[in-house]
Amino acid sequence: MIFSKLLGLFSNDLAIDLGTANTLVYAKGKGIVCNEPSVVVMRMDTKKVVAVGAEAKRMLGKTPANIMTIRPMKDGVIADFNAAGEMLKYFIKKAHNRKSFVSPRVIIGVPSQITLVEQRAVKEAAEASGAREVYLIEETMAAAVGVGLPIDEPYGNMIVDIGGGTTDVAVISMDGIVYSKAVKVGGDTMDEKIVAYVKEKYSFLIGDRTSEQIKIEIGSAFKLDEDRTYDANGRDLISGIPKSVRIREDEIRETLAEPVSLIVSTIKTALENTPPELASDIVDNGIVLAGGGALLKGIDALIRQETRLPVVVTDSPLTAVVMGVGKMLEDLALLKRIAVG
Repeated sequence: MIFSKLLGLFSNDLAIDLGTANTLVYAKGKGIVCNEPSVVVMRMDTKKVVAVGAEAKRMLGKTPANIMTIRPMKDGVIADFNAAGEMLKYFIKKAHNRKSFVSPRVIIGVPSQITLVEQRAVKEAAEASGAREVYLIEETMAAAVGVGLPIDEPYGNMIVDIGGGTTDVAVISMDGIVYSKAVKVGGDTMDEKIVAYVKEKYSFLIGDRTSEQIKIEIGSAFKLDEDRTYDANGRDLISGIPKSVRIREDEIRETLAEPVSLIVSTIKTALENTPPELASDIVDNGIVLAGGGALLKGIDALIRQETRLPVVVTDSPLTAVVMGVGKMLEDLALLKRIAVG
């Protein structure tokens, strides 16, 4: 049995949250050793990697024609196998301080409704990057472990992981996912909506990094007391000249209404399909939000209003999944019970 190979100490072994927007790496005894954007910059002619992670993200929208900026992950799964392999190789090497090491065992968080083909792609990319053994854990389960939910108890716990490419909703009880639903909507969708809105409303073109910053600074899902503005730099599509446009919070809230509504609808569908006994537990325990999208201002208030249930944003939503996967390095019995591959 494959788990018989897990001999106790994961001395060089790693837990990875392979996200659409960011990749986080956890090393046993060290905690989170790497947290960088899931971006690779590669030369078109030689396929040689120019930069990975934070350095690569700084190059977004600034590279010449012969250099391509690649996002290896899309909708939570691998979209570019070669780039994903190079990215994993970089992060694994960085986690070990660029020293030579025995090929590590790797545990990776994956979307809850990932297909067998997609599972195989993730495993093969990790193995190609130098991993000796690869185990996959559903991100919702990992996030629940990471935030400290009692997943082994006979109680219903609802976790919502709003990532860059997908939103995963799961009801967990007794070390298993009773019901899960995923929708391909997340932070990236919100960024794309902002780019499209600014282009249509102001005939003004902004880049991905600017749209993300707008979302962080003035994005909201629910009307708040303050009404903030953001001065976005970009290019006027009519004159072709760079300039700045002031954008209001209420404009962005309206722009994000569609993706946010899809997230709320997915949560409601999960609640409707939850067994009555577990549903009563959720009334008491509430809904826990994790993932970068949980940081969108007011999203907890909106979900609370729409579901009439308590909603809590975990203390560190960006690291919930990797912390949960990291705990698997310490608890092999738990890993054995909940691994999907």
